[in-house]
Amino acid sequence: MNEAADRRPLLAQRDFSSLWWGQLISIFGERLNYFALQGLLLEHTRAFADPTQSSVLLGVFGTVMLMPVLLFAPFAGPWVDRWNLRTTLLVSDTIRSLLVAAIPVAYAATHHVGVVFAIVFLLFTCNVFFLPAKSAMTPEIVRPDQLLAANTLLSVAGIIATALGALVGGWLVDHWGWTTAMWFNAVSYLVSVGSLAAIRYKPHPRPHLEGAAPAGYLREILEGISLVKRSPAVGLALIALGAVWVGGGFLHVSGNQHIQRAASIPGAERLSLLMASLAVGAAVGTWWVNGRGRRYPRALLLGVGLVCAGAFLATIALTSRFAIFAGASFLVGLCVAPAFVLTETLLQEGTDVRQRGRVFSLRDFTMRGLFQLSLWVAAVTTPLLGTAASLLIAAVLISGAGVLSIAYGRRTSHLLASGAPR
Repeated sequence: MNEAADRRPLLAQRDFSSLWWGQLISIFGERLNYFALQGLLLEHTRAFADPTQSSVLLGVFGTVMLMPVLLFAPFAGPWVDRWNLRTTLLVSDTIRSLLVAAIPVAYAATHHVGVVFAIVFLLFTCNVFFLPAKSAMTPEIVRPDQLLAANTLLSVAGIIATALGALVGGWLVDHWGWTTAMWFNAVSYLVSVGSLAAIRYKPHPRPHLEGAAPAGYLREILEGISLVKRSPAVGLALIALGAVWVGGGFLHVSGNQHIQRAASIPGAERLSLLMASLAVGAAVGTWWVNGRGRRYPRALLLGVGLVCAGAFLATIALTSRFAIFAGASFLVGLCVAPAFVLTETLLQEGTDVRQRGRVFSLRDFTMRGLFQLSLWVAAVTTPLLGTAASLLIAAVLISGAGVLSIAYGRRTSHLLASGAPR
């Protein structure tokens, strides 16, 4: 990290700015990809006409996205800790571009979702390496006192990309078709590669390669698990972030159908507007957390935010009016913003530079495991109980995690000190 440059505003620093733009463009492409795949499934199922088939297919789709993390993430962490993080990001985005470009070609040739799911599996295997590498790199290219601000800006990049990607993706899918959105996604990953290539990254010393022997490799994995268990900051981060992923699983299956069935004409644009509304709420929440929110204990911010998010999700479950959907989505985004900004910072501050790849890989494994579990539960409860009841279950679970976060903070006094990292 250049000592002269690192005292300038973050977005004026070449290395962080390159990472920020790469994150923005990459996530924008991911949102296009999500809506393109939703459009493919909407076409394949004739607008989710059969509730049982639709729930199963959406559940399988979610499972395919998660399985690479569940299978490979705990083992990928030690390798991420060894590799050059910049190279890992560049290779991952290049491969993702090629895989995304293959999806419309494969579906046109077969008209079967099985081959698409196979490519999606490979696509999300790249994420197993990309995501922990990105999270591990941030503390290495910014000063420690800039870390919360850096994570806030990266979160803002994700929010902007989500809002724009949702609006553009929904419009593209409904007006130009899901294949066009997929081609835009492939190009976006290549643009991200160009931005990430501008980072002048000098890696910290990494573990020696002799750890690749089975005994040493297993020891490194266990060291990462041990750190997760003994660090209060890491424990709090995982509780709060886990609640958000559980909610995401229910929304993927139950929320998607709840929203589409309330529409007079089902389509991707309706869903994209709600995602954009949620993103705007998250942007406001992120701005507040990095400003006045610094005065409050992190455990309290996380806990109260989750309790309120659960209440607003219940509002979505109990209505079929689009205006209420939009307002409640904004408020949910506002309330979960601390879970995105603060958990990343807690994990980075609570881990050593030589172990961050392992910790962030374990984070991804745990979060996707919770997401997978919530997908299965939602796939069962939605046909049996209906979309509203299934979403109410998610609301109770999220609010319960908020209460647990506050209780966890009370047991660990330093997490109740405003801005305390450990």
